[in-house]
Amino acid sequence: MEHKEKDFSLSWFFRWFLDNKAITVFLVTLLIGLNIFVLSKISFIFTPVIEFIGVIMLPVILAGLLYYLLNPIVDFMEKYKINRLVAITIVFVLIGLLIVWGLAVAIPNLQHQAVSFSKNVPTYLKQANKMIDDVLTNYISDDLKPQIEEFTNNLSTQIATWASNFSSRAVNWASNLISTASQIIVAIIIMPFILFYLLRDGKNLKGYVVQFLPTKFRESFGQVMTDVNTQLANYVRGQVTVAMIVSFMFMILFKIIGLRYGVTLAVVAGVLNLVPYLGSFLAMLPALVLGLIAGPLMLLKVIVVFIVEQTLEGRFVSPLILGSQLSIHPITILFVLLTSGSMFGIWGVLLGIPAYASAKVAITALFKWYKKVSGLYEESVQELGEDSE
Repeated sequence: MEHKEKDFSLSWFFRWFLDNKAITVFLVTLLIGLNIFVLSKISFIFTPVIEFIGVIMLPVILAGLLYYLLNPIVDFMEKYKINRLVAITIVFVLIGLLIVWGLAVAIPNLQHQAVSFSKNVPTYLKQANKMIDDVLTNYISDDLKPQIEEFTNNLSTQIATWASNFSSRAVNWASNLISTASQIIVAIIIMPFILFYLLRDGKNLKGYVVQFLPTKFRESFGQVMTDVNTQLANYVRGQVTVAMIVSFMFMILFKIIGLRYGVTLAVVAGVLNLVPYLGSFLAMLPALVLGLIAGPLMLLKVIVVFIVEQTLEGRFVSPLILGSQLSIHPITILFVLLTSGSMFGIWGVLLGIPAYASAKVAITALFKWYKKVSGLYEESVQELGEDSE
């Protein structure tokens, strides 16, 4: 009798708690929230780790990006019986020659255009101000002029306030600039060494990490690492390739229409194109401003250039190179960019999408494992099978 009551109590507990999906989700959520709460109370323990990660993050990220770009070249040379170390050395020499060419030819050209543009900014502002005055005088009704004048006066006041505070902010900006410059210098020094070892031993990284895991988890965890690596490689190579093609397209099109500072604007457009969706629209702004200042005809030409570029990129370049590799909805991409950018700034904008794609792969694998182990979803699978029949 006692044995039956025990079995009944166990079956009742299992049926109402352990085998209840809502209760399981609630308990898991509660456990995650409890962990977050505890970690927030002892966050000071992780301060040295966070500072260490902050120091090495930039060179590691740069080395990782270059690894995904250069590793196919090294693998290609290795297929043709070239020793891997020799292939890596050849790649490093080619990169060095490319850097020398950039310092000798490309960067001075960009610098000349940037300096010329900065010198002409006051002239451009005067022209823009004159155009606005002409519009206000000739095309705006008298009823709207007081509101517009009030807006311009408020804007002038804000600019004056910002200018008065500039001197106090300049000290902070200078210190931040020095700190950023030092981080960049350290990254430039350390990054080649990290890149070298990634190119040499990157293929062994998965086996090295997996060996520390229990035997039954090694295969599944190794598959997750492979999937994440594939996602990151496809994203980095695809985005960089598209950005380079976009930059060359803008160079050619801006040259055809005769837009000033076309090379600089094309390079900026290519760099901004690394940010999905938002980058293309951000790249339009400086070109549209220059086109507006140059005149209505040039503005129309610039608009036509962007229409042609967006058509070629959207219809041919991106589908051909990127395809649907990440399988992420555009709305999700926009939300990820806005959220990660708000939380982590420029790094969040650049790394938000690959981080989300990697997390998606890991969470999907974890959920599949949970479904298999928990047994809570067998009934749903069976019902789906019956419905399909």
